[in-house]
Parts: sequence; C-alpha cells; structure tokens
Amino acid sequence: MPALGPGESVRDPDLRDRLYELLEHDHLPSTHGSRLVQLIVLVITLDVLAVVLASDPDIAAAFGLPLRAIKVGALIVFAAEYVARLWSVAGHMPRRQSPRQDRVAYALSALGLVDLLSFVPAAIALALGDRTLEALCIVLPFLKLVRYSPALRSLLSAVQAERRTLIGCLVILAGAVLLFASLLYAVEHDVQPDKFGTIPHAMWWAIVTLGTVGYGDVVPVTALGRVITVFAIIWGFAMIALPVAIISTAFAEEIKRRDFVVTWGMLAKVPLFAHLNASEIADIMRLLRARTIESGEVLVRRGDAASSMYFITAGEVEIELPTQCVRLADGTFFGEIALLHRTKRSGTVKATRKTRLLVLDAQDFHALIARMPALAAHVTTIAKARMADSGDLALAELSQAEHDDQPGG
Repeated sequence: MPALGPGESVRDPDLRDRLYELLEHDHLPSTHGSRLVQLIVLVITLDVLAVVLASDPDIAAAFGLPLRAIKVGALIVFAAEYVARLWSVAGHMPRRQSPRQDRVAYALSALGLVDLLSFVPAAIALALGDRTLEALCIVLPFLKLVRYSPALRSLLSAVQAERRTLIGCLVILAGAVLLFASLLYAVEHDVQPDKFGTIPHAMWWAIVTLGTVGYGDVVPVTALGRVITVFAIIWGFAMIALPVAIISTAFAEEIKRRDFVVTWGMLAKVPLFAHLNASEIADIMRLLRARTIESGEVLVRRGDAASSMYFITAGEVEIELPTQCVRLADGTFFGEIALLHRTKRSGTVKATRKTRLLVLDAQDFHALIARMPALAAHVTTIAKARMADSGDLALAELSQAEHDDQPGG
C-alpha cells in the first residue's frame, strides 16, 4: 500500500482510486502493481508450502516456529489485501451504486469470497491448532491465483462457456454407468452375489471400468460379462476423450478471443485505422506478425531503411532521437510514417525490458490500401495530423521524407 503524502488521508478519493488501480489494473511489467502481484503470489506459494511441510511430524518438530511464522504472515497479507480491496472498490463497480453497495457487491462476488476464504478458515484452524483443518483449507489460498493468472481465468471462462456441453457429457456418462451396471448385474449377480448382487454394487465396477482405472477388485468371470466389459472399456476411452477435446478447444478459442480483443483495441486507437469498419480492421489483423525482443536489444538503428510499423503489446522501448529520448510502453505504436514514405530511421529504437511487438510491413500495408481506396485517401490527412505528434518517430521521419523529396535533398 502506498505511503500517505502531505495533506492526504485514508478518506482521500484520489488515494482510493490510486489504490484500486494498483490492485486491479496496474499489472504491466516492471510496475508497482506487477511487483505487488509477484509478492502476493510468493506469499501464496510459501503459505501452501508451509502447510504441506507442517503435515510431516518430523519437519513440524524441527521447523515448527518458522512454519507458523510463515502461515501467520500470509494470513496478515491476505487480510490486509482484502481490506484494501473492500475499501478501494467503492465507485468502481460496473453499476452506479453507493460505496456501501459497491463493497457488498464485491464481498459477495466470486473473487471477493475467494479473497475472504483465503484467510478466515485458515485463521480459525491456526487459532485452534487443528492441523487437519489447516490441511483442508490449503486449497483456498491457492484459488487466489485465479485473479493473477490470465491462463487460469481463460480456462475457467472456457469451462463456463461449455458448461452445457460438459453437463451433457456427464449425463451420457451417468447413462453409460447405469447401462453397463444393469447388464453386469443381469449376467453376474447369480455367479458373484457379493460383488454384483445389486445394481448399486455393479455401479462401482462400471465407474471404475469406464474411468479406465481397473482396480481389479471387482471383475466379471463369465464370458458374456467379459464381452460387456470390453465394450465398457472402449466406451470409457471415448468418454474421457470427449470432455478433454471440448475443454481444450474452448480454451484455445478463449485465448484467441483474448488476443483478438487486445489487438483490436490497439488497432482501433491508431489514427490511420480509426475510421475503418470491423471487416477492414480484421483484414489488417491478418497481416500482423508477432515479434519478441529482449531487454537491451536494438530493434532499429538510426539511418536504417524504415519499412514497418510496430505495435507494443507488452513491454517498453526507448527511442533515441538526435535531440531527445522518448519511451513508449504497452498499447502505443510507432513507425507508421515509414509505411507512407519509406524513409530512413531518424532514431535508434531499443527495448528497455523484454517486449512483445506486432509488426506490419510496408509491403503488406500498401497491398492493403490498394484494396481500400478510402484508406488510401485517408492516409494523407492522417500523415499531416501526425506532424504535431511528438510521441514517436512520426515528426522526424516525415520531416526527413519531405527533405528527401526536395531537389538535391
């Protein structure tokens, strides 16, 4: 939590807004928000590890005090985070409500309940000294990783999107268990009354067989029973593959959708593309290629032939111009004037940390505007407007292009 400055108090709305941004949105690399996330993830990891190690009597006897200190410290961190979120969420919920209603809405939300349950049950277990209860609560702090892991959020979204299909799979599986259990009951109940004497008893065999576990504690002994078992095993393979395929496909689509939204949002902010419709922006997205550069790596040098424009999806670059240095971070772009004039670079671009880029080559862009007369007509206007923008290389590059166009330039 940031320290209070002169004249600030915990009732300062600006402080509350800054705290909300820190907790919820400021997760870009090398920011205070990202460091806070790393700290909380580290605390979750240490807390879970401490509970796991404390379940071993020998380790608990040797390192009981440090392990208890880790668990107490984790509870304090989780409680402080919950209180900070509960206080700062006022005015930031989707619906326009009073601060009290916003806080109640957060407290009753799925993530709010996870934040609360991450420390309350564990605190009770720790106070009672009940290691069994502590072990049962171990998964609750782990669930907090959902908030900080885009992959886990995407997986949960995929499961949510395919919930009806997955429920259908469960219904089919339940029907298969009932069918094969009934068949084996009819065939084997006289031969093995202790194992197949009732349909519920036979259902244990059906569940184990369809799950392809095959404990071997219950097996048919008749020829017909074994034939039925073969079909049950084959059906079990199909039932395992079906939900896995559904979830993996939905997960891949969710990742694509998330990347599409990020890329779309970036392109829609570019002045050259702001007037385009959805299908035209989609055409541009198909021409983009991804590139990653490491910290300190030079992307382009001053004097290089400029042939591409770049979109920063994550990271930061520094542009060394003759008179100044400019830093550009996530969501910004540069080099678009090169697509119009193919000039030499007027500055050197270097990554200040690991940076992911989307690259649009000049050749692809010119092929694009050849198909879009409206975009071609719009280019000249936007180029003039970019003359006043000092946020990237546009001004220097356009000036260089105009100089090169002059006789003897």
